Amino acid sequence: MNHLLRRHAPITDAAWKEIDDEARRQLVAALAARKLVEFDGPHGWDHSARNLGRTEELTEVPVAGLSAKTRRVLPLVELRAPFSVERRELLAADRGAADINLDELGKAARQVARAENIAVFHGWSAAGIVGVTEASPHGPVALSGDYARYPSDVARAVKVLLDAGVQGPYGLALGPDSYTGVVETTEHGGILVFDHLGQILGGPIVWAPGVEGAVVVSQRGGDFHFDSGEDIAIGYDHHDGERVHLYVEESFTFQVDTPEAGIALVAG
Repeated sequence: MNHLLRRHAPITDAAWKEIDDEARRQLVAALAARKLVEFDGPHGWDHSARNLGRTEELTEVPVAGLSAKTRRVLPLVELRAPFSVERRELLAADRGAADINLDELGKAARQVARAENIAVFHGWSAAGIVGVTEASPHGPVALSGDYARYPSDVARAVKVLLDAGVQGPYGLALGPDSYTGVVETTEHGGILVFDHLGQILGGPIVWAPGVEGAVVVSQRGGDFHFDSGEDIAIGYDHHDGERVHLYVEESFTFQVDTPEAGIALVAG
């Protein structure tokens, strides 16, 4: 039996399709980290840790004359966001309604995406995750308050990576306010700031809820790994006469293999 227990929910196939489709719509734009780092998996719910390929010596052994080591691993974290749907909305979905209320689902999905972005870019110490900006040995680049100057700021960040021997192309994660400002701003001469940034980076520019300021990361490959156990899925918890209680869930961890391949840009 699948641990998500979806078969036990009083939800028809048609209603499940509406729920899954809405979750996908909410997540595609918000899952910024996955667009800029390497995604390994999904390896399944029983996948518990990422192998680090390293060991630690044990100071005690049960028999004299032996040596022993423990394998080092990075455990996956299980992330869950609960939500509920009114049963009358599920019945409406069965009748073909196109406007069923899935607001709680949207909020839960966005929470999961934001937490994932924060863990990857800024770290999550309680889960043992060191983020890109935490691991980076480079001092942060100051962002101008003028969005028209962002190309100059990003170019300085790219230069730092190049000086460290990190080749491009490069990707840019922008916090929501910065992304909006960049999209809306035109430089002197009529050049869109967004287009100018794309020319400097040679890689994607993504809207990244949860990111503070901005982060530039190399897209050459092999530097950052997102390890997925169970990919984002929706499971069943319980129901009553009025509502069906569900949750958005995933298991993952993140590893920085090359700290110098990323750099933070922060408000000056």
